[in-house]
Amino acid sequence: MKKLRSSYQAAIFKLRLAQGLTYRTAAAAGVATQFFWGMILIMMFTAFYGSQTSVDGFTKSQLTTYIWLQQAFLVFIALWIRDLELFELIRTGNIAYELCRPINLYSFWYTKLLSSRFASAALRCLPILVFAYFFPKPYGLELPASPTALLLFIVALVLGVMINVAISMFIYISVFITLSPIGSLLIFSVVGEFFSGMVIPIPLMPDTLQKVLMCLPFRYTGDLPFRIYSGNVGITDAVIGICIQIFWLLFLPLLGNFLLNKALKHLVVQGG
Repeated sequence: MKKLRSSYQAAIFKLRLAQGLTYRTAAAAGVATQFFWGMILIMMFTAFYGSQTSVDGFTKSQLTTYIWLQQAFLVFIALWIRDLELFELIRTGNIAYELCRPINLYSFWYTKLLSSRFASAALRCLPILVFAYFFPKPYGLELPASPTALLLFIVALVLGVMINVAISMFIYISVFITLSPIGSLLIFSVVGEFFSGMVIPIPLMPDTLQKVLMCLPFRYTGDLPFRIYSGNVGITDAVIGICIQIFWLLFLPLLGNFLLNKALKHLVVQGG
């Protein structure tokens, strides 16, 4: 049964990935938007740095690299990216068709959301990274701090997007109760963007707030991998951070699966 379930999830992942790769026009628009938004953020923080080359150990070149990676992998870390089809299934009651499938609903939805993000990132990240690399200093993307940092960055980035999807699953679960995704999207988006360092890079936040964020899963979706890439987080701290990512990746799906099953027990589908 486990083997059959794994092959089914793999088929779903491939299908959704192929489907997502067809939206090239939307991806091109996203590349342009994220590229110019990245430039705005870099110029704003460059003005903040002024003549300083480093603030709290976070150098100007590390900052620009941090921002470019945020823009290149935005679909990996943004919680406001959603699947409207899942919202409609819950709101209209067509979730009943999903429940007829001999599969775990949480795993099924998780796989769909994860594959969609990978497809979108595959179309957007490379153009942004290439353009950003050829920008002059201090506005350009730097190369990884070391080959080891690059390897750890890739591992942390993949684990980060998996954590982010696990967090986003709570948005869909909450709709079973509220029947409206707007409130959940707003709350999760605002909290997620700030706590993951998308508004203000976490190294520039007060030390007390940074300690609080260390105990939450949000910073491990984007902040950790991006700082590993730039060398702001050392190899030892990177390995510790990846271990914490694994903990969240085990805990969040277990909690999400429990809450989803609990919500399904109280589900009422009207009509016939």
